[in-house]
Amino acid sequence: MSTDAAATGPRRTDRPLDEAGVVTAVRRAAERHTSVRPTGAGGRAPGPLVRTDDVLLDASALTGVVEIAEGTVRVRGGETVADLCAALAASGRALATVPDAPRATIAGATGLGMYGGAPDAGSLSDQVLAVRLVDGRGQVREVTGPDLDAARCGLGALGVITALELRTVGLVSLRVHEEATRLADLLAGDQLDVHAWTECDVAVHTGQAVLRWAEPDPEETDTGADGKAGWGQAVSRLASSWWSSRSSWPPPQRWAPGTTGPPHEVLPDPQPWDPDLAEWAVPRDALGTVLRELGAAVAARGHELRPVRVRTGPAETGLLHPAAGRATAYLRIRTRGPAEEPMRRLAGAVLEDAAGRPCWTTRHDWGPDELAVAYPGWAAFREVRDRFDPDHRFTDPHLAAVLGD
Repeated sequence: MSTDAAATGPRRTDRPLDEAGVVTAVRRAAERHTSVRPTGAGGRAPGPLVRTDDVLLDASALTGVVEIAEGTVRVRGGETVADLCAALAASGRALATVPDAPRATIAGATGLGMYGGAPDAGSLSDQVLAVRLVDGRGQVREVTGPDLDAARCGLGALGVITALELRTVGLVSLRVHEEATRLADLLAGDQLDVHAWTECDVAVHTGQAVLRWAEPDPEETDTGADGKAGWGQAVSRLASSWWSSRSSWPPPQRWAPGTTGPPHEVLPDPQPWDPDLAEWAVPRDALGTVLRELGAAVAARGHELRPVRVRTGPAETGLLHPAAGRATAYLRIRTRGPAEEPMRRLAGAVLEDAAGRPCWTTRHDWGPDELAVAYPGWAAFREVRDRFDPDHRFTDPHLAAVLGD
């Protein structure tokens, strides 16, 4: 089924109801020599990689959990992260990591390399065991083996993902905590790496930080109807007051420390995706240097930068995943509109100099020359793409500029 798109958007939107419909849509595009960009969640995925003036293939109808087995789940590509987590929880299972995009589809979350805050678990892409997709010639492929590392974080360039198999873990209730600290103390210890889940907000121009972490709740104590412990609310108020007295940018409100619940309910950031967001992945061992240099660069210009959110993760095997081949620290930087664009560019310059890689969910101006240097698997990814989509059917102007079509 399809609808005509407005002149300012895609020329056509196809909304197949099943895998056979995807095959038909791709083969029709091949016959008409048109490009196709897959998307989900009604086309409201983050970042520039789902925009096209040709054919948009909305796979949001390809939903449902196919099978939950011991340690794995088979799910259709259009299922949202939130719905998959709920289905797993009903069976006593969970995803090893939960990204901050509950409305994103599983295909989109893995294909764009969305990460969580589990230092040892890796991103959602790293949990993928198999990918089923429709390639550029309209053929269905079950991707395992060596090609899987290209498909884990494929940017929608290899085909339309119709199903995936992912690892799962046992469901546990987590208790979350929050503590005001100093960046120097944070970097001197191991607090970013020792917990089940960790993030921190850092005011780089003052050296102040708020650390948040979560661990399995051994008692699963009932703390009331809202699930919030009284001492946790007091700590949250104290941390907010402490931070505000030292910076004009208070940390974003998250939840009251002491909250308990399943990971998919207590961990994701409730703030909506922001088009001005910048996300970078830098080598884990360079985090301290990066934050200090970023603070110095900001201070030298007499500016302040909104708190930088930091998470960490292990090295991954996905050829184009931002954590490819190295333990990684992810930095999330928020700016607001044209007035703060110089700060965005300044931060990007500092992070790029530190061997940073821009994350795929946010805008950047990197092309094939930069990517070939930053990603050891760049040539291998292009080889897989040329086999899966020899006519480069799954492209758009932005992806063409990124991949060098």
